[in-house]
Amino acid sequence: MKYKAGLYITLFFEMLKLSAFTFGGGYVIVPLMKRSFVEKHRLLNEKEMLDYTAVAQSAPGAVAVNAAILVGMKVGGATGAALTLIATILPPLVIISVIALVYEAFASSVIVAAALRGMRAGICAVIADAVISMIAAVTKEHRQGSPLQWLRILLIPASFIAVFVFKLNAAVIIVAGALVGCAVAFISGKAGERK
Repeated sequence: MKYKAGLYITLFFEMLKLSAFTFGGGYVIVPLMKRSFVEKHRLLNEKEMLDYTAVAQSAPGAVAVNAAILVGMKVGGATGAALTLIATILPPLVIISVIALVYEAFASSVIVAAALRGMRAGICAVIADAVISMIAAVTKEHRQGSPLQWLRILLIPASFIAVFVFKLNAAVIIVAGALVGCAVAFISGKAGERK
């Protein structure tokens, strides 16, 4: 029971800290969750975090909240999921409530506008880091796989092209990615059975 209590405290305060001091939403918080729960506390492995990130991005709702629930559920069951959910939504709720009270005073401030522009640049860098880390993890995972596994790797540039060149809806890309992943797993499984 003592171990569980320590685990719950770790889950709650890690997510509270990440949520309170992370600007830019889910795409920024997810790589920080990876550093915290995979590298620092070793509660998950890199593949699990990558899978949870994919599910969190594909499911409806905020990416950070979805990822927090999945991580909490895996590590601490229903209680862990509830704690990570509360820890994730509490800081933004408080911060946005305070900002709403003083918004009129700061809305036209040149200093606030400059600070927000600077934060946007930093957020872009963190998101780029997250994308590069995820691409590295996916390619590392499939390096030992069959040639068919490389089809999943080709989805990365194909997705960028679909969004930026053809302006396809993200939902279409997510569904296409899921179908390709299922097809590759099914075909690889059939090939494994024949061996």
